[in-house]
Amino acid sequence: MSLLALTLTFKLAGLVTAAPAPAGDWPQWRGPLGTGVAPEATPPLTWSESKNVRWKTSIPGFGTSTPILVKDTVYLLTAVNTAGDTKTPLPAPAGSPPPAPGNAPRSEAPTAPYAFQVIALSRSTGAISWTRTLTEEIPHEGHHRDHGFASSSPVTDGETLVASFGSRGVYALDLSGGVKWKVRLGQMRTRNNFGEGASPALHGQTVVVPWDHEGEDFVVALHRDTGRELWRQQRDEPTTWSTPLIIDRPGRTEVVLTAPNRIRSYDLATGKPLWECAGLFPNVVASPVVSLDTFYAVCGHRGNALLAIRLGGSGDLTGTEAIRWRHDRGTPYVPSPILLEDTLYFVAGNNATLSRLDARSGRPDFEAARIEGVFGVYASPITAAGRVYLVGRDGKTAVIRHAPQLEILSVNALEDRFDASPAAVGKDLLLRGHRALYCLSGE
Repeated sequence: MSLLALTLTFKLAGLVTAAPAPAGDWPQWRGPLGTGVAPEATPPLTWSESKNVRWKTSIPGFGTSTPILVKDTVYLLTAVNTAGDTKTPLPAPAGSPPPAPGNAPRSEAPTAPYAFQVIALSRSTGAISWTRTLTEEIPHEGHHRDHGFASSSPVTDGETLVASFGSRGVYALDLSGGVKWKVRLGQMRTRNNFGEGASPALHGQTVVVPWDHEGEDFVVALHRDTGRELWRQQRDEPTTWSTPLIIDRPGRTEVVLTAPNRIRSYDLATGKPLWECAGLFPNVVASPVVSLDTFYAVCGHRGNALLAIRLGGSGDLTGTEAIRWRHDRGTPYVPSPILLEDTLYFVAGNNATLSRLDARSGRPDFEAARIEGVFGVYASPITAAGRVYLVGRDGKTAVIRHAPQLEILSVNALEDRFDASPAAVGKDLLLRGHRALYCLSGE
């Protein structure tokens, strides 16, 4: 695919970053198109600890943010406990069975400091090029036992890298690790001390940071080069972990946030509300996806909802013809869906059961089909080379053919636990485990 063709693909997908990403980049946690699709990647079909491992690098600390890749460098976030705080439970060791989805307890607030870091690694060797500690402090509250203090994924336009540690600050860096600016937005109080996780979004000169928690809610736009606040809109939502989606359409660019009370769209330039819609349930974690003319919002906790909303509307769209269709079963809790051409893929809850729907009509090809050999899923699936890659928490990844009938091509095991979403570029598949970052190389 040429760069021109990739640019066209961006426009048809409805989502763009500051500039069309080069074909070999994975600039944000849902990939260059924001849909979980790796346009040109051909990652391996099979692997193990001794097969198709290009490199494996131990990562200090802990985090579930997705690695991103630009200009042959991999970037990821981590939080390193600098004093071995025993009051903060560590992730379960590799090889132990995962807890039942949604039942893991929260941790107590730590009493020792953490170093909040950006790490850069060589794509070719996995060697750590540099580590930048952005702040070192004691977090004011704990987090969900399965995650940690580095769940937000970084985003880049190929020149500036934006990293959010939430209550510990939002930072902009150059790609050599130099800090351009930092902004502190306050302290979040998350529901049940489950912790923070929504990632920032970047488009042109604008960084969008969501701030939905158990206190005063808002969404804020910051200038990419200076951190200066461009606009802020107050909101009324409980804690939400979904990442904003920026949609570039003829006549306007909007940023849409999904949340339990309302899905809301804002004008990216001014922050002015454009449209809103009810229909989701508590604990919105999965991020939305978008096609040329339809926005897909999804949640799967204490209720199931997938809404296909026609773009271009204004005001309150609840119950109107702007809702093209809705689906009310087998929707995801933590993992986000894939939108590939006219097809939606998603798991049910946090389970390894996969559904495939026609994105235009909502008609299912198959629903909640069990993926044998994989148990428990937090990572969002991706698709590349006509395959769906579904990463399980227990170290096993199923590779599934992109087809109307379910066909599992392989199930591959590694000796780690995986909650971070994967990335695919070229012949490489990047999988971040609890202990190491793997680069798996295609045959």
